[in-house]
Amino acid sequence: MEALRLQPGDDLRGALEAAGRTGFVVAGIGSLTHAQLRFAGEPGPTRIEGPLEILTLSGSLTPAGAHLHASVSDASGRVVGGHVCAGCEVRTTAELLVAPLPAGSLSREFDAATGHAELTVRRA
Repeated sequence: MEALRLQPGDDLRGALEAAGRTGFVVAGIGSLTHAQLRFAGEPGPTRIEGPLEILTLSGSLTPAGAHLHASVSDASGRVVGGHVCAGCEVRTTAELLVAPLPAGSLSREFDAATGHAELTVRRA
């Protein structure tokens, strides 16, 4: 396992993708200035204004990109969650636990059944 801390102003998704890691984000907490989440069945992200607390964060990381889901709460305790898009700005900190996997063990390939680039697992 690998512990990471993102700094104020970092883009949550962008920072994870920039490292080119292969593995899974198993936990994440922290705060966001605002979030960009795509809700189920929607074509694009919705901007949620903060300050926000990251309650949960998990997903997969491949060199081709990340697939992350999060739930966040606002100052009144309202909770929303969805697919993490670019534009989730770290407010004070984001503390993450990543389980790295060997390079090449995960990739994303187009799946005709879903119309999306889906996770492909390669066994050693």
